[in-house]
Order: sequence, then structure tokens, then C-alpha cells
Amino acid sequence: MKLERSAGILLHPTSLPGKYGIGDLGPNAYGFIDFLKSSGQTLWQVFPLGPTGYGDSPYQCFSAFAGNPLLISPELLQNENLLGGEDFNNIPNYNPNEIDFGSVINFKYELLRKAFSNFKKKQIQFDEECGDFCKKNGYWLDDYSLFMAAKQFHGGVLWTEWDPSIAHRKNISEWKNKLKDEIEFQKFLQFVFDKQWNSLRSYANQNGIKIIGDLPIFIAYDSADLWSNRELFTVRDDGSLESVAGVPPDYFSATGQLWGNPLYRWKLMEKDKFSWWRKRISKLLEMADILRIDHFRGFDAYWEIPGDATTAINGRWVKGPGAKLFNAIKKEHGDLPIIAEDLGVITDSVEELRDHFNFPGIKILQFGLGEYGDKKFLPHNHIKNCVIHTGSHDNETTAGFLTSEKNKNSGVYEWAQKYLNYYGDNMTFELITAAYSSVATICVIPMQDILNLGNEARMNFPGTLGGNWKWRFTWEQLPHGISEKYREMCIMYERPPLKKNQNAQIDVADD
Repeated sequence: MKLERSAGILLHPTSLPGKYGIGDLGPNAYGFIDFLKSSGQTLWQVFPLGPTGYGDSPYQCFSAFAGNPLLISPELLQNENLLGGEDFNNIPNYNPNEIDFGSVINFKYELLRKAFSNFKKKQIQFDEECGDFCKKNGYWLDDYSLFMAAKQFHGGVLWTEWDPSIAHRKNISEWKNKLKDEIEFQKFLQFVFDKQWNSLRSYANQNGIKIIGDLPIFIAYDSADLWSNRELFTVRDDGSLESVAGVPPDYFSATGQLWGNPLYRWKLMEKDKFSWWRKRISKLLEMADILRIDHFRGFDAYWEIPGDATTAINGRWVKGPGAKLFNAIKKEHGDLPIIAEDLGVITDSVEELRDHFNFPGIKILQFGLGEYGDKKFLPHNHIKNCVIHTGSHDNETTAGFLTSEKNKNSGVYEWAQKYLNYYGDNMTFELITAAYSSVATICVIPMQDILNLGNEARMNFPGTLGGNWKWRFTWEQLPHGISEKYREMCIMYERPPLKKNQNAQIDVADD
């Protein structure tokens, strides 16, 4: 994969401004693309876009193929006359900086059901537009819509607690008839999401912005993927788990991390040349220009934990599919636009797999700071074929991290001052500048760091339930002149490089 030297911002659409309690694919998303363009950015990185389940995490979705209905824009539905002005009379007074998922789900689904009712009245549009979408995506949509309809029918509980006939996929035709209306609603939601997302992505591409999507290596146990393809995963006939994913004990955790995701039966998948994975990659490449694969090391070897374990201590390393999988995908798609998330304890064989396909790895600047930081993450040790971030969604914000270290008197803050030769009051921007100046081909900065926000804006606390994935920003938080500042940074550090005979001035929209 040939990537151009470039810069971008990491911001999930849920964090966009807006009055409906959660960011969506409407006018504010288009406004964010305008902001990216005016700031000289050419990349927008997002988290997985699937329908969130357990803990509202985008890394635990009900489907590896579907879109999140909570991202559907009510304003765009109104523009298509699927909602009327009266439907917006009782918008709750939402906190503009934090998502209340429970309230948002209730409010937005009420609007979405009204939109569906109005859409059904346009029978020709339903049969033609939605019908074409359903036919093209039937390979995953049929099972997903039935799964979500059955989950709704059973009050949202785990699929193993459903009526045994549908839990174990018996009498499917009877259940499809019984849940016909809800199945149509679920298909409508995916049709609308697809339409709104494709329009937004087209607008981004037309303005020189590429989308970096995110692919979690594992799927959720409570998902249409497992329910409809149980033979591909480490699940027994009764639905209980044979083995699950996680990571072994390390200096972060004495008991390791027990993720609980089912593992793949890779040898079985290999028999049809990894058909399920090839379909998954194909679908995601319809939604993004570049794919970041989370926990890439799991393709080389993964930590297998017994399904009934309470910690990750008693596991074992098992060899993954390695190059076989990526060769099968490459045969279908050619050179793969993949970024390998290679953080953590990485072996030589993981690096060999990454480098064999020329996938760029990831560097987190925070990890290199301080006397005892891992110096491979610092800019003077970077290689060109990598992606540099100041921090990730699982870290403290950079301002929060520096404040914490300063308060602990750990010496990290003072060390960073000396390393950067900077003693001002905005160390975050100095670290961003260091990232921009790196030889790393791609530089992507979390929006929280662009705004120099503290840990009140942190996105996720790994290993905790509740209180995560809630952060949102407002346009009022953007400092005056920020677009010009970052536009100048992109020019100075050649992100992207100037072409021959190109003037140093980039033609962009006004701030």
C-alpha cells in the first residue's frame, strides 16, 4: 500500500456537536469535513461504525457488517420528508459535552420508527430503493435484521435466553413471518444509514479527505455474526463458549485481560479461503478508504482462554492464520489499505507478518515520554512506514496525562520539557508539533488533543463498564485561528508534500 505523507484527526461521529444528544451523519458531520479541509487535513479517523451493544462500546457491536442507527441524522430524514417539524417539538435538553445513551436511544428510536412509518407509505420508494439495497446486502442483512427483531421481541436479552427455537435457528420461516414488521424496520435503518454514510464519505472524498475506518479483530458474543455462523466460532451447540479472547498477565495487569469474545475456528475458515473474512473486508472497504485493524498481533498468535475462566491467567498462545488470510484477501482486493495496530508485547513473527504486507504500524507518543518510557515511540526513532498519534482512545488525553504525571512528581513532565526544549504552558501542542515533524508517513491527532482538553474528555477506561464513549465537543471550543495554525503546520511539515510547481499556499476554505 502506497500512502502519501498526510495528517488527520481522530474523532468518532458520536462526538460531533448537535442537538439530538449524540453526534450523527448530518450537517455537523459535513461541517467537520469543512473544518478538516480548512485545516489542511486529509484524513478523518473513526472508530468502528457498527451498532453498539454491551457497554455502548464501538468495539462490541451486534454486527461486523451493519451501521449504527444512532448515527442516522434526524435533520436529513426531515429533508426527505420522512419526519415533520412537529416530530421535533419535544427534544430533550441534552448535555452538549456528554452522551446519555439511555435517553438518546429512547428518543432517537421514536423518531426512527416515525420515519419508517412515513417511508412505508411511499411504497414505490420502499420497493425500489430499499429493495435494491436489501438484495445487494442480503448475505449479512437477512440474518442481522432477524437477529435484531428477535432481540427486540425478547426484550433485548442475550440470544441464549430467547425462545430455544429461534435461539438455535429452528423454525426460521415462522419467526420471519412473526417478526415481519420489525425485520423490515431493521432493514430500513440499515438502508438509511448506508445512504447517509455514503453521501458523507463522498463529500469527504470530494474535498480531499480519506476515511480511516476501524476493524476490531474479534466479534461480540451477543452478535448476529456468531448467532448466524456459530460453526465458525469457538461456541458449543448449546451456545456456551469453549474458549475466549484476551491477553496474558503483564506489567499492566497481574491477571491479564479477559475480553470474553469468541475465537475463530481458523482451520475451518481456511477451507473456503476465509470467505467470511473476505466479505467482511469487502463491506468495510465500501465504507472507508483505509482500514485500521485492532489487535493485529492476534492474526499471528492469540491468547486462548477457557470459556469458563474468570481471569486470563490460564491461557495459551495459539498460532493464527498469518499470511494465509491476508493472501486470500489480497487476491480479491489487491494491495490492502491496512494499518496494523501493533501495540503491546509484539514478537518478531508479528513484525514479520506486518512487514511482509508492508502494513504501517502505530506509534503512541505518550508511551515514549519520561526516563523509563519506551523510546521506540519517540520521533527520532520512527520509520516512514508508520502512523503517529499523541495518544489513543484508551489513553488519557495528552493534557490529562501530563497533568497527572506533574501532580505525581514522576519526572515525566520535566523530562518532556527538556526533550522538547519547551517551557511554555501548552505542552500538548508541542507534542503535536513533534508528531507532525516525525518522518512517520501518517500523523493522526485525537480531537481532544487538538482542543488541549483534560481527562474530562477521555473516551475510554479499559477494563471498566459504564461512563465510557460519552465525550462530545462543541464548535465553541475551537480556538480562534486554529484552522490557520494547523494549515500552516501541514505546509511546514509537508503533510501532504507539495507537488512540483505547486505554490506554498494551499487553496482551502476560509476559517
